[in-house]
Amino acid sequence: MKAGELLARLTGGTLLLSLYLFLYAPIAYVIYVSFQKDLNWPFPPSWTLAHYAALGADQTYREGLWNSILLGVGSAVICTAVATMGSIAVLKYRSRWRALMVVIFLCPLFVADLLVGISNLLFNRQILNLPGNMGSAMIGNAVHCTSFAFLIMLAQLSRYDWRLDDAAMVFGARPLRCFFEVTLPLIWPAMLGAFLVSFILAFNNLEISFYNLGAIPTLPTIAWGSLRFGLGGELFALAALVNGVVLGAFVVMYLLMRYRIVSFGHRE
Repeated sequence: MKAGELLARLTGGTLLLSLYLFLYAPIAYVIYVSFQKDLNWPFPPSWTLAHYAALGADQTYREGLWNSILLGVGSAVICTAVATMGSIAVLKYRSRWRALMVVIFLCPLFVADLLVGISNLLFNRQILNLPGNMGSAMIGNAVHCTSFAFLIMLAQLSRYDWRLDDAAMVFGARPLRCFFEVTLPLIWPAMLGAFLVSFILAFNNLEISFYNLGAIPTLPTIAWGSLRFGLGGELFALAALVNGVVLGAFVVMYLLMRYRIVSFGHRE
């Protein structure tokens, strides 16, 4: 191996390692501290599960967990349904407005969550006369998360052979039956991927949920409110658990793709 090629590989490896450290070292540190007795200076290590026990015994966090799960599931269902219908409409049917439809679906990607939350709050209060509640928070998060779900569905459906639907309808299948018996069995992995990503985004969202939930607590809002009293051990335990669940979901998705159980739009 030439000296120039060796130097290039070492440089690339160093940069890649530095990037991984920059991204994941804070997460690893939070997980490490969540098991330590001393939060201020957790060296040398002194292991404990007291922070997790305190987290599990706190009724406020349990209520926030349930509300966050409900919010995430509701938003993910809305996002998956809208993204599926939108991607089918864009890719299956020819229209001169197709590019405009794609832009409309992707616009929320370029709007800050804070602005989405405030806009939904003002619209619901002044136009619809709706107070902040779980339903308005689900819709607000769905506005933001649908863009991500739409991109996932486009990646899968861009490879879909629409002649399968045409063949089914030629043999007498109605559009609804064609979808459930032909289209859905082939695109459900992408729908599952869109659902999981939308759920994670809505579950962890603070800005949109904060302005649209009213007095209903979720884990992000509880954690944000707790910061006024300092960093407690429960917050480190909560952050470690949330990161663990998210990491576990992506590991499951990777294994499903790795062993070709599902594709999520991925092809080797």
